[in-house]
Amino acid sequence: MEYITVTDPTDAGRQLDALAPVYEAVFGEPPYLEGPRDVADFLERYQREHKTPGFRLVLARDDGGLAGFAYGLPLGSGSGWWSGFLDTDLPEDFTREDARRTFVVMELAVLADRRGHGVGRALHAALLDGVTAERVTLTVRPEAPAAAWYERLGYQLVGLTRPWDEAPVYQSMIKPLQG
Repeated sequence: MEYITVTDPTDAGRQLDALAPVYEAVFGEPPYLEGPRDVADFLERYQREHKTPGFRLVLARDDGGLAGFAYGLPLGSGSGWWSGFLDTDLPEDFTREDARRTFVVMELAVLADRRGHGVGRALHAALLDGVTAERVTLTVRPEAPAAAWYERLGYQLVGLTRPWDEAPVYQSMIKPLQG
């Protein structure tokens, strides 16, 4: 498996055609069951996010093509990331962002036939390699196998969130990177 890190916005933008079918395959599975509208939302969101300063994309490629990908970016001061919690009120000091404090894993996807071989772990490690933020965060569906996997990687639960109207409930998780 070859892991390629992309940080240039132009190069990251060129990867969208390769990412889309992997996203569609992975998130079309249970428990997500995402359909065409969800894929379109992903494509639209990626078009904005890949231009964010500090954006990082990691591709996992083998002889069969793209096996998986992960991408993330720093949380800026205007981020609504810490909004929408259902079970906790977070202190202002916890939610303060400045595009340096917190890096967010936006997506991590590995094709079903490539799982169980360390691809996800390698994508995660490569994505965070060189990130200077003090912490990393992500959201995951509680019923997804990935939730327990992230716990094994050292992430801790912040709380339950519904990040947008009609969204399913997600676990917000965090992991220290520095210190």
